[in-house]
Amino acid sequence: MTFLDTRANTAPAGDGPRPAGPIALIRPGQWPKNFLVVPLPLLGAAWSWSATGRVAVATAAFVLASSLVYVVNDMADVERDRRHPVKRHRPLASGRVSMRAAVVLGAALVALLAPLLVWLGPAGAWPVLLYLVVNAAYSWRLKHLPLLDVFIVASGFVLRLLGGYEASGTPVAGWLVLTVLTLCLVLILGKRRHELGVSGTGHRPALVGYSAHFLDLMLVMCSALTMVGYLMYLRTESDYAAGVLITAPCALFALFRYLQIVVVKSEGGNPVRTLLRDPTMITNSSLWAALLVAFQIA
Repeated sequence: MTFLDTRANTAPAGDGPRPAGPIALIRPGQWPKNFLVVPLPLLGAAWSWSATGRVAVATAAFVLASSLVYVVNDMADVERDRRHPVKRHRPLASGRVSMRAAVVLGAALVALLAPLLVWLGPAGAWPVLLYLVVNAAYSWRLKHLPLLDVFIVASGFVLRLLGGYEASGTPVAGWLVLTVLTLCLVLILGKRRHELGVSGTGHRPALVGYSAHFLDLMLVMCSALTMVGYLMYLRTESDYAAGVLITAPCALFALFRYLQIVVVKSEGGNPVRTLLRDPTMITNSSLWAALLVAFQIA
């Protein structure tokens, strides 16, 4: 986890150049989660430099917080990671970074995060702090509990979204919260399905509570709820109501494409990479964004 999962895979040797150990430890490849989710409330807010600045600080805070969780999780799971065919290439598991260096890096992240939380104040800082608490509980015990593990991971994205709302000062859109929650469940369940097929239940104990068929059923249910939430958000809580019928196919196609990647191609182990590097997904997302911008201008 962290949240989408702070357990993102590190590429094995031979899969292209790897970043330096300390950089790889904080997973810069997973930072786009924060850049995509935290600023979402700005879509429905009156644009201002003040709101944008606060959202930028909140985004930076979540980047640092998620990086801290990656470091702590890798420290806790170093022995288990060494037995995994892919995760054994992570910096700590492979020995590229020492435990002492990881501790120093974690302390540096805390030192950078603290002033941002002070600047945000209690109202803006609580989602980040709760995110850290939930991740600590996840690493300690909750990641081993089937079903609860995926909801805990998805809750991290909801906290990111709420952090954006607190920073921007806009009212919380309940349908958007539901959409983010169920979409993240789709991505996490897809990741679990890939893990189950690649390494079985040995590396992640919670996988004993899942089967491929059970995961497929949950993927279908969460995908349907994601579409309902998205359409209701557009219709009742956003400025894009007129574009519902035109943008809905883009949302539906994105869900279909991800399910195709997970179920047909047996991929999806790294949802961020899938969303940002799959050419079909990129083309669809570009069209989707262009339509939303066009409707806002109109």
